[in-house]
Amino acid sequence: MCFVYILKSEKNNKYYIGFTTKSIEERLIEHNEGKFNNSFTLSNRPWSIFHFFPCENSEIAKKIERHIKKMKSRKYIENLKEYFEIQDKLLERFKTTTIL
Repeated sequence: MCFVYILKSEKNNKYYIGFTTKSIEERLIEHNEGKFNNSFTLSNRPWSIFHFFPCENSEIAKKIERHIKKMKSRKYIENLKEYFEIQDKLLERFKTTTIL
């Protein structure tokens, strides 16, 4: 199982979008402990979980993560949490298709 997750900085109210194959709690600990040197998350700690949702596989999770980042919109990120239909549409849009 993979997850797309959005963290919110308690320091400066910024968001970070990522994906992981680990548990959300484990990933949050890694970001808050500074595991990722020279990263955006290192200088904006502490983080809290703002929103997350499961994906079928890492390919879908990467595509959704990339899409959200390309939007470059705080409002879009906040709407993802408020309106679950956006999340559902993303999952459907980026679902992989198997060619036989």
